[in-house]
Amino acid sequence: MSEKGPLDGLLVADFSRILAGPYATMLLADLGAQVIKVEGPAGDDTRTWMPPVRDGVSTYYLGINRNKRSIALDLKNETDLADARSLAHRADVMIENFRPGGLARFGLDYDSVSAANKKIVYASISGFGTGAGAGLPGYDLMVQAISGLMSLTGDPDGSPFRAGISVFDVMAGLHANIGILAALHARAGTGRGQHVEVNLLSSALSGLVNHSSGYVAGGTIPFRMGNAHPSLFPYEPLPTADGELIVIAGNDGQFRKLCQVLDLPQLPDDPRFGRNQDRTANREELRPILLERLATRTKDEWFRDLIAAGVPCAPINTIDGGVTFAEELGLDPVVTTGGVPGIRNPITFSDSRARYELPPPTLDEHGEEIRKWLRS
Repeated sequence: MSEKGPLDGLLVADFSRILAGPYATMLLADLGAQVIKVEGPAGDDTRTWMPPVRDGVSTYYLGINRNKRSIALDLKNETDLADARSLAHRADVMIENFRPGGLARFGLDYDSVSAANKKIVYASISGFGTGAGAGLPGYDLMVQAISGLMSLTGDPDGSPFRAGISVFDVMAGLHANIGILAALHARAGTGRGQHVEVNLLSSALSGLVNHSSGYVAGGTIPFRMGNAHPSLFPYEPLPTADGELIVIAGNDGQFRKLCQVLDLPQLPDDPRFGRNQDRTANREELRPILLERLATRTKDEWFRDLIAAGVPCAPINTIDGGVTFAEELGLDPVVTTGGVPGIRNPITFSDSRARYELPPPTLDEHGEEIRKWLRS
């Protein structure tokens, strides 16, 4: 196996802040890219987003900034601005999430940078694109609300809820990386870079998949169903003798296996429940039948027997339980980089490996050496 990551030799100028951009660049850095994190004099906002903390540092910041080198540059200072431009002109990739047009006055917008660096793949992440939404601040919670996600999250008779993570920041970061890698592939043939643009709202509408498709293709506006699924049943937590268990019948064969384990062999042949669309239409008749049986044993007992029979199901863990289960499966979810624990890069390769060499940098930790290099 090669000791070098698949992106070894790639120089990334990271002018992004908060979550979407830094998450994207950390994944690139894990895979071998040299990422230089450019911060303002006050540092990335997430340095102050606490608790929780580790050794006085925000774990939010720690979770998305390993394998990077930090330089603090004040773009209003001519010397610092010259260093920023020098970095952009040398880089293979530049990524930023300023408000659209915000870097133009510094000569760090795509047109200015690409005029001096024809090979640059320049990725911009915004909240709502560069048109009529350019002036809107790009916070994930705003996008969760505006996109419709919050209308789907929560109890049917309760208030809308946001997702437990900034899901569209993460999604936009991943979409940005797909765009960057596609543009690098195109550059290999043309010798030219290009501008890659991603916005959170477009990522959200794409990521709403069956719900957004249900509206644009089927004219259906989905609504909150709690933990229920609009197109499958069962596909939700169901109570057992000592707590809830996620139970899934993703197809008719899985439902038949579920019924065998529950000692309800007649149900799959009942015309109300035989096909998925029948179970979905008659879920209020089917649910109490399943609950009566599930109440006779504990969730761990059902989990063991249902999984053994090939029925998808899962306990509802807290984060510690999720990490522990991944460890039990041999996925080695936790890696330590310079003494700082973090979650392993989720991608593995047959002939390359992710690297975990540099802990998340302190502000301007590598500034002196980077400035010397940029001015050489």
